[in-house]
Amino acid sequence: MEIVSVHNPRVKEWAQLLDKKYRTRHNKYIIEGIHLVQEALNYDADIECIAYDMDKGIPGELTGFADSQGHAEWVPVSTAVIEKCTDTVTPQPVFAIVRKDAAGLNEFLDKKDSLIIVLDRLQDPGNVGTIIRSADAAGADGVIVGRGSADVYNPKTIRSTMGSFFHLPVVEADLAEVLPKAKTEGVTLVSTSLAAENSCYDYDFRGAKWLVIGNEGSGVSEEVSRLVDDAIIIPSPGQAESLNAAMAATILMFEAMRQRHYSA
Repeated sequence: MEIVSVHNPRVKEWAQLLDKKYRTRHNKYIIEGIHLVQEALNYDADIECIAYDMDKGIPGELTGFADSQGHAEWVPVSTAVIEKCTDTVTPQPVFAIVRKDAAGLNEFLDKKDSLIIVLDRLQDPGNVGTIIRSADAAGADGVIVGRGSADVYNPKTIRSTMGSFFHLPVVEADLAEVLPKAKTEGVTLVSTSLAAENSCYDYDFRGAKWLVIGNEGSGVSEEVSRLVDDAIIIPSPGQAESLNAAMAATILMFEAMRQRHYSA
């Protein structure tokens, strides 16, 4: 059944998911655009419904899913409804409502020789999303987003992942609880420091290594830094004052990937 009015109760609930408070309350989030919806379908995300522009029809890239997918409801809606429920300036003709994944931390702790990226109070949704995308590309086992970081279910965060959000486990957690537990399981916590003496290119990233990426301005918090085992530095012979947090994390992940999979 098509929905035209922005005052429809379902539309009001969908639009609320642009606010973190309601994402938490309803345990759902919203994704926008053909690519993200396609990735969510490809990787069996728990989709409640997919809303598409009734005047344009189901996008061609998604028609095969509409014919075969039995779990998600497909809802034709007006352009006004799409504009109400999305936060992009020029919204694409489709969005989806997705239930949050119940994945826990145990799969990280139980995995042998895991490479996990830990985010400590990163504020920028673009940085968080880019790190998730890089973690996916580098073959990391997952990302832990610590409390105080940008909301991983923020539409801007999810857009920045370019679909990688659905390719690997991403878990929100209290780092003060999970990091000590990881250390007891033999995990080595690694972070960057301008005062470190060891280069990231001399460091051994093999084994169970969790890379801790700190806040864009202040770095790793004191509470977390006390738990860190090894501090390393990314050599920067140029004149730049520092690297963007997502860039630094990407360099470390790909060096870890090189050592784990491409070293002689």
